[in-house]
Amino acid sequence: MRGEVLYYGLNALSSNLIMADRKRLKNPNGLILGTPGSGKSFAAKREIANAFLMTKDDIAVIDPENEYSALVQRLGGQVIDISPTSDQFINPMDLTLNYSEDDNPLTLKSDFILSLMELIVGGKAGLEPIEKTVIDRCVHMVYRDYLQDPRPEKMPVLGDLHALLCQQPEAEAQRLATALEIYVTGSLNVFNHRTNVKINSRIVCYIIKNLGKQLKKFGMQVVQDQVWGRVSENREAHKSTRLYVDEMHLLLREEQTAAYTVEIWKRFRKWGGIPTGITQNVKDLLSSREIENIFENSDFIYMLNQAGGDRQILARQLNISPHQLSYVTNSNAGEGLLFFGNVIIPFVDHFPKDTELYRLLTTRPEDLAEQEAHE
Repeated sequence: MRGEVLYYGLNALSSNLIMADRKRLKNPNGLILGTPGSGKSFAAKREIANAFLMTKDDIAVIDPENEYSALVQRLGGQVIDISPTSDQFINPMDLTLNYSEDDNPLTLKSDFILSLMELIVGGKAGLEPIEKTVIDRCVHMVYRDYLQDPRPEKMPVLGDLHALLCQQPEAEAQRLATALEIYVTGSLNVFNHRTNVKINSRIVCYIIKNLGKQLKKFGMQVVQDQVWGRVSENREAHKSTRLYVDEMHLLLREEQTAAYTVEIWKRFRKWGGIPTGITQNVKDLLSSREIENIFENSDFIYMLNQAGGDRQILARQLNISPHQLSYVTNSNAGEGLLFFGNVIIPFVDHFPKDTELYRLLTTRPEDLAEQEAHE
């Protein structure tokens, strides 16, 4: 375990190195919070690089803006581009038999498909009770053949679920089938294919930038579920899996989607997973009724500069003193507070700019423009 401590900057008071191992926390789940330009994605990428070099953990990144692919490629990892024009497909219906700790692997999978259908159907009210019942019934039916003979060619796709919905007698089933149609035979059918991506690297970046606004949340949810399948498999091998979710607030805006994300957040720890959510929208993050569960199940929070309203919300949520709050008030990039279990440490992380690693980590426009000028 001593070989898995990672670097998180310098103590702003003593200038000592901050070295820590999230696996030693009661709950290693984490959040990286900060305003645009405060260094969120830089901090995430620095931890990713350190974890890749210092541990044997698998690493997955959900990348909504294509900010992580250069680092992942440089580390010899896989970059999977999910878009309407890509030939790389991920099947949201994928199910591994060790998908859940319950005897019935369909329990959690049904919750996942409910969360997807909520995104598809839309509306503030979410899914009606009858709609949830119909979906759950069809989920159990659609996996029947596969569970009796679990071969890859028998894995269902969204089109199979759509066909079953069309066969149900309820009017609500027809409404659901009509809403799903565009994802099956229409212009958004990118997720109506069997998975053709074989993960053969320790570190994988899933780019969902080109999915467009309508599909981005859908894509984030699908990838999160795919990574859960990897966590399930790695558990058997006693191997940890780190997941980084950028723009995490997008997953917490719909009730069912938030509920599924929180459920995954809780289960990750027990199954050797270490998820990290990255966001600038603290108000959106905290507007979800489920978010308190995220905070309660995260003993690692890397807090960078915060906007005024967000500072007050976080101060109440995390019991931050006015003095401690000063470290995330008009602070420079790479400066803030580290919450590690019961310890709060002010930090600075001024990374040397004349290195190849800095060029891979930075997303500052001036740095990127300078790099392009030299190329």
